Amino acid sequence: MVGLCTIWHAPAHFATLAVFGISMMLTRSLCLTLLAAFLATQLTPVLAAETAEQQYGRFSARVQADPKSAIGERVELDIDLATSPGFSVTTNGDQAEIRYRMAFNNIAEGWSWRPLADVAVDDYYRYKFLPLQSVTESRGEYAFEDKIGETQQMKVLWRYDYFLAFENLYDFYPRAVDDDAGFVARVPVSKAQKVTMRATARLIEPVISESTTFWKATYGKPTDFTLKKRYLVGVLETVSFIDGESGRVLQRLVPLDKR
Repeated sequence: MVGLCTIWHAPAHFATLAVFGISMMLTRSLCLTLLAAFLATQLTPVLAAETAEQQYGRFSARVQADPKSAIGERVELDIDLATSPGFSVTTNGDQAEIRYRMAFNNIAEGWSWRPLADVAVDDYYRYKFLPLQSVTESRGEYAFEDKIGETQQMKVLWRYDYFLAFENLYDFYPRAVDDDAGFVARVPVSKAQKVTMRATARLIEPVISESTTFWKATYGKPTDFTLKKRYLVGVLETVSFIDGESGRVLQRLVPLDKR
């Protein structure tokens, strides 16, 4: 009859089976979720809590409010191996040597330059650097006639390069005229291709520093390019070689007087 429907009352054991089935489905779903989370931690490189850009911005604001407020604070920074030509991995049996050369990581800024240094015992450049991060911003374009009679669209690009600046490199190894000198670790071959590097430092005055270089767009290179080099300035405390999958420290280097 129209308007009536039949209601079927399932036996109790059917209800029990239904509840059991739902419980199994929920358990399976939870297990899959946990497995996915675990795999994500294994396959994604473990990074420092904050990027160099974030830390620079935070300390810049603090320095503006109080120039001495951040002095002595400890920072943890990931080293950008993609922009480190001195980084290499060589294998020997079941071991690999990870080498990070520092011979050419000199900061060529006025505050680092010492033209009267005795090169027999000291470096011209007081501060060394570790590259941390590069961020590029596109800031539009404009029409401009650099070559008479030809109007071009000139792009505007800004790039921010972040570095750790420090002067105590030779606390970690003796000064030597050696292009291969730098930070060295030996790790299992199975871990070598996934190695990341991280530095820790204590900030010192002036905490941050910045320089700006500008290249005007031309007919041959139609891009206005502004490069800002931003430095976190500190005393280097540790350099760690890390398993990029698990986050486990494979080897940590400290100053010679602390070994």
